[in-house]
Amino acid sequence: MFLRQVAGNLLKRLGFPSRHAYSASGITNNASRSRKIEISNWHGSGAYSWRIDPRDPRLWVVICGNIAMILGINANPVFAKEASTEASSDNDTERADIIGLRKIEDGSIVSNIHTSKWRVFTDKGREFFLQGKLDEAEKLFLAALEEAKEGFGKRDPHVASACNNLAELYRVKRAFEKAEPLYNEALDILKESYGYEDIRVGTTAHNVGQFFLGQRKLKEARGFYEIALKIKRRALGYVHLDCADTMYHLGVVLYLQGQEMDGMALIQDSIKMLEELGEGESFECVRRLRYLSQIYTKSHNLAEAEMIQRKILHVMELSKGWDSLDTVIAAEALALTLLASCNFKDAQDLLERCLKTRKALLPGDHIQIGANMLHLARLALNSRLLNSSDVSRAEAELDKAKDHLQNSIRIARQFLDKSLKQNNKSKNYSPPRHSGKEGRAALVILLQSLNTMASLELAKQELLGTQEGHINHNAEEALLQCISAYKEFPSKSIADAPEVKNEYLSCLKHVESLLGDKFHERTKQ
Repeated sequence: MFLRQVAGNLLKRLGFPSRHAYSASGITNNASRSRKIEISNWHGSGAYSWRIDPRDPRLWVVICGNIAMILGINANPVFAKEASTEASSDNDTERADIIGLRKIEDGSIVSNIHTSKWRVFTDKGREFFLQGKLDEAEKLFLAALEEAKEGFGKRDPHVASACNNLAELYRVKRAFEKAEPLYNEALDILKESYGYEDIRVGTTAHNVGQFFLGQRKLKEARGFYEIALKIKRRALGYVHLDCADTMYHLGVVLYLQGQEMDGMALIQDSIKMLEELGEGESFECVRRLRYLSQIYTKSHNLAEAEMIQRKILHVMELSKGWDSLDTVIAAEALALTLLASCNFKDAQDLLERCLKTRKALLPGDHIQIGANMLHLARLALNSRLLNSSDVSRAEAELDKAKDHLQNSIRIARQFLDKSLKQNNKSKNYSPPRHSGKEGRAALVILLQSLNTMASLELAKQELLGTQEGHINHNAEEALLQCISAYKEFPSKSIADAPEVKNEYLSCLKHVESLLGDKFHERTKQ
């Protein structure tokens, strides 16, 4: 009778509240339904890749995509991100996921002091976990595990629940070596108690899939997701939110393994399932749409990406209105796709509206505003290169773009300088602030702005026909500042970031093309 009560009471998962991090989304997580890690963005993969002539210095900053901008400046309040192209290199431990702490225990009356303590430790541990107080939660989860073994027996589902909670916490803290044996113990107990095809086994198998996906162990993750999906379909039916969840993550794994068509089909099916269940405007559905648009962008299928991003923006406008950074972020993603598609007018309209909203919602020196100005400057530069028949108008556009770039450079420098000063005054040995995502994004914005400034100066020189045959000293100065900026903020976590290295190398190539034989002499100076 006891086991029947246990098996019959499956409580809902708990979700995590928001904390500050950067990603392509700014949507607040729906804790009642979102249970797993947040999928990270693909913008670091160089989604908008334009072919440029390395011999033409004007074109070094022709739209290379939203590689770093969306990586660093779009405020997504989540604890962590899921495995993607960057997961294996992200060592930020101050992160937590939207995950499920599944209660497997029943509602039976407390029988002794051990079970009473177990409940207190478990509930308080979950409370701390939801608050992001991971160290306090760990102590309570450890105590709950011991009390569960004492009060219920070592092979009881309450022990499995305690193991799962502790394993999920260690996964969030990236203490993978501690998490794996706990997951295995939880699975063994649940299989022993309920059989191999029980929904609780499927749920835990999904969690283990998340565990392996976070480590980029795609083969292992795929195996557990397939088990979880098979069990969930038998227990819940094919059209169910939990089935859609596992289907989506399995699709992500297949895509990362190179089975792109199969992966995209599963992701699309999971989205359709949410829409059939009336969840087409939920955070979960928007998140999956965004990931799918990133896949299309990466494969240069900009038409499909644009269609999905318009749908996301429509949902954001209806649910949050334009007085929301979430809507701004969706609009900016669409604008960048339009920019890559050479739809300059619509892109400019969206970017200008984004900038206006950001100025109303954020401090004037916020890094998002700097990035927004950089986007507008690059748009003006590239639209001028395509159509410069009206010289006076083109010159006015370049002057406006220059103002945007100067502000973008100022904002990025202020952020980085402030971070350095704070770190120099700090007496502890904690990692410097600018070594995190914010600093990485700020440095990329600074490098891109200086590099773009050089291209702008060269474009203006050609437009006006000045200094022909001579080195453009304004462009040279901007490029040398770009090189100096990379050296000025010597954090290893920043310098080794792929997006930072790419911008630095682009700057070096640009200055080498500009200076020719004088390159080594001037860069050494």
